Amino acid sequence: MVSDIAIEVAGYADVAKQIIDLAVFGAAQNRSYTRLADFTDTIGNRVSGSHNLDLAIKYMYNAMTEDGLDVHLEPVKIPHWVRGDESAQMIMPRAKSLAILGLGSSVGTPPEGIEAEVLVVQSFEELKRRASEAPGRIVVFNQPFVSYGETVAYRAYGASKASQVGAVATLIRSITPFSINSPHTGWQDYQDGVKHIPTACITVEDAELMWRMAQRGQKIVVRLTMGAKTLPDADSFNTVAEIRGWQHPEQVVLLSGHLDSWDVGQGAMDDGGGAMISWEALSLIKDLGLRPRRTLRTVLWSAEEQGGVGAQQYYDQHKVNISNFDLVMESDLGTFAPLALQFTGSDAARKVMEEVVKLLAPINTTKLESHGEGTDISPWMQTGVPGASLHVADSRYFWFHHSEGDTMTVQDPQDMNLCSALWAVVAYVVADLQDMLPR
Repeated sequence: MVSDIAIEVAGYADVAKQIIDLAVFGAAQNRSYTRLADFTDTIGNRVSGSHNLDLAIKYMYNAMTEDGLDVHLEPVKIPHWVRGDESAQMIMPRAKSLAILGLGSSVGTPPEGIEAEVLVVQSFEELKRRASEAPGRIVVFNQPFVSYGETVAYRAYGASKASQVGAVATLIRSITPFSINSPHTGWQDYQDGVKHIPTACITVEDAELMWRMAQRGQKIVVRLTMGAKTLPDADSFNTVAEIRGWQHPEQVVLLSGHLDSWDVGQGAMDDGGGAMISWEALSLIKDLGLRPRRTLRTVLWSAEEQGGVGAQQYYDQHKVNISNFDLVMESDLGTFAPLALQFTGSDAARKVMEEVVKLLAPINTTKLESHGEGTDISPWMQTGVPGASLHVADSRYFWFHHSEGDTMTVQDPQDMNLCSALWAVVAYVVADLQDMLPR
């Protein structure tokens, strides 16, 4: 017995094919890639609180308005950390400059820098075991890369753990499985009650070099200079574009990516691509003259990299209408070749979504996986709103993540066409079904 929902969703096969054809073979082919290149080449990187982020928001407001969408800005307060000049040199056992990137929210060093002997450890456990050696030292973490989710704890909490045992600074091996002497930055969190010490990431190569030197019993001395500082919170905006629903305009399918990036590279992959396909999905639907029952709302978040700051304020401002949020979607793990849709929701909602992804047969992405994810949509998912994210061929994502390597060169126009098609089909069909997804 084929369920009613299966029959209803199957009725969208023609419109899904129209969307896919337009995105992959038609007039919109390569458009999301071109838009991303124009945007990132013009603006460059755009860290929370920066003038560049202000320019990026204005750019996207104007571009989406010109595209014929309903666009508005929603004010938020965001962190304003500034890197300043930074450098590190190994003094002993030989002179060598170290490539570093200070970590977000780190304090700076005194103007003359910090020169100290180094303690190299491979884990928090080893640090605990060797705590008596830590006072007055710069602690270097040379933890192996297991997975981003697991290993990122060293970036987030390394400074706090080292400070607790008396270290004067920390240098943390970049959270990446692959390196060509490239440091990777990111946010870090000082824990309550610890002295704030400067913290930066170093390259995999330099972390391993100092570990080998330490294994030989050589004395290592490093001088670290960082001009980092935190300024008062800045005014910013989440950027919102809509196609209003014809029948239930108050009900919303939300698509999103974040507009801010780190202050290195171009932020093309993280998360320019996610922002662009979330705009492109609306463009495709508008170009085909389609208008769903419910409102399609694209939100380009501000200050995701600081812990989903803009998105949390959006949630606080809109959660009073939580029962009207049908599905929240975020793309923040790259826009490489799409493999599947990841989904979090009730069993009944999953049954609906399993039918929806069948419509993606023309691009061979009919798989529905568990666990929709995204920093910016997690507050909604935690309170029971169904959530979806894009699973792409992301084995290379962390090679470039938060580094100077995050540029247009890692993006592929064909992959972005496919991501845009998937994003648009899923959003349109869910927004146009008779009923909202069951909670």
